[in-house]
Parts: sequence; C-alpha cells; structure tokens
Amino acid sequence: MKRSWFKWAGTALISVMALTACGTEEASPEEEAPAQQEEEPAAGEGQAYVIGATQIVEHPSLDAAYEGFQQALADAGIEASYDFQSAQGDPNNTSAIANNFVADQVDLIFANSTSSAIGALQATSDIPIIFTSVTDAVGAGLVSAMDEPGENITGVVDLHPDAIALTVAFIDDYFPDARVGLIYNAGEPNSVAQIEAVEAAADGTSLSLVTRTVGSSSEVQQAATTLVGEVDVFYVVTDNTVVSALETVVGVANDQDIPLIVGEPDSLERGGFATFGIDYFTIGYRAGEMAVDVLNGDATTADIPVEYPENMQLFINREAAEEQGIEWNDEWDSLAEMIN
Repeated sequence: MKRSWFKWAGTALISVMALTACGTEEASPEEEAPAQQEEEPAAGEGQAYVIGATQIVEHPSLDAAYEGFQQALADAGIEASYDFQSAQGDPNNTSAIANNFVADQVDLIFANSTSSAIGALQATSDIPIIFTSVTDAVGAGLVSAMDEPGENITGVVDLHPDAIALTVAFIDDYFPDARVGLIYNAGEPNSVAQIEAVEAAADGTSLSLVTRTVGSSSEVQQAATTLVGEVDVFYVVTDNTVVSALETVVGVANDQDIPLIVGEPDSLERGGFATFGIDYFTIGYRAGEMAVDVLNGDATTADIPVEYPENMQLFINREAAEEQGIEWNDEWDSLAEMIN
C-alpha cells in the first residue's frame, strides 16, 4: 500500500509541476514581448496629419498657392486633412483663426498671406508655420532675416527682389511721363511695403504717382473711378483687397482706355495688361516641400531659410492691350510670354 501511495503521489506531483511550468511560460514577458512589439514607423510614415490652412481672402493667386501646397504634400505621400479658414478680407479675423488652430492642436499651419502669417505667429511659438504669399517677411516681423528663419516659422515670399523695379522701368520705357495710379489697402503690411518700393523705384524716372487707399473690396471700384482723368496708367500691386475685386478696376481700365499693369500673372487672366510676375502655384508647391521636410522630421523650420521665388518674367495679355487702347509695340513679341 505504501509503495502504491508513493507511486500515485509522485505521479500527481509531476503533473502539478508540469502545469505550473506551462502557466509560467504563458505569463513570461520575455517570451511574449517579441509578439507584441511592432517596429516604429519612420517619422511621417503611415501618419495622418491635420493641417490648419489660413489665408486673408479667396482669390485666384492665393488659391493657386494653396493648391500648390497641397499638391506638394500629396506628391510626397503625406496623408493630411486640411482645416481651411478664410479671413474674408478682414485682418482682424486672422488671430481668431490661428487661435482655433492652436486649440485644435493641428500639426502644422499653412499661412497664405502676410496677415495670416502674423496671426499664426502671434498665436503659437510651438506649432510649425509655413507661409507664402508674403511680400516682405522681414519687414512684417515674421523673421529677423531671410537666412534666419524663426524657431517655428519659415516659408516662401511672393515678391522677387527685382519685380517692382523692372515693372516701374517697363512703364517708364513704354509710357514715359505717365501719371501712375496706385490703389491699395494701407492696412495690409505687404501692400505698404510694395508701395514704398514703387515710390523708391519711380524716383528719378519720368513717372509721377497718384495713390488711393481702400479699406475693403467694396471700395475698389470707386477708388479706380476717382483716378480717371488724373492718371495715364493703373498699377495694381499684389494687394489682396484690390486683387479680390480686380474685375472692377479692369472695367474702368477698359472703359477709359487706361493700361492696367498688375502684380502677378493670375491678374492678367482676369483682364490685366502686363506684369513681371511669378507663378503662385509654384511658390505654394515650394512651401509644401518645406512642410514635407518638417512633417517627416528631416528638418525644422529653423533649419530652412526663407526663399524668394525662383523664376520671374514679363507676361502680357494681348487681348487686354486691345481692350485698353494700347498701341502694340513689336518689341513685346520677343520680350514677353503672351497670356490670354
């Protein structure tokens, strides 16, 4: 009996030890860890980002820059959703828009105008900001120098350093002694900077300048009308308020046979006559490439200098020349790219 009991007890003890060992193996973190751990994706890979996109107003040039920005991210394989907010032409709205982006903890802010960039920078020092459609990033206080971007901001300006000087020289060459009418919103820092540049470039030429200021797009047509009889040429810089209502200036220019010089090619397609301009889709795309580097962790905004547009040339709308009673100069055929 004792021998049988010991035999049964030994068998039971072995069974219990075996079960205990099995339970220990199932609970062992060393054994389970490899099955639970997953390889961390590279920065940006497989992530969906939220981009806060803000611009002062909707018009073709700014819209093209926004499209270029989105295309650059798509081409790089960045998965992103966009919260687009327009300030409807009111700079006071830019701060509220930017503060909402900060509250929503977006991953990056795309600021598409000077006022939008200022509002974003005032709202956050942490969220990366990429801007474009900014005329003077240094003068606006966005960065201390073109090669010294901020800790959380950089981008692409929309004014080639030579654009205004070349435009003024073009007017002086082909419309000598002209009285040039300028319409702009004095509340837009980019516009003030451009008007100052026009004044500097016109100094020493045969040209004289006559200005009108507006506070909203609804005032643009009246401003253009008051210049009739006082000016020989209109020159509309890249002022967002005026450009948003450009058709009203075109109407006055066509009716009164006043050549309309504009600040960018998109305004030619809307009835402007000539410009030394840039492609806004292109600067938006370059801003998007900067955003890709930031989102992927390849660079920070502090590593990326602010850039000027790469390309600029003379564009002319021949049909607008006819509408505005401009005598065609054969030199323009070789100097300019024609846009209808």
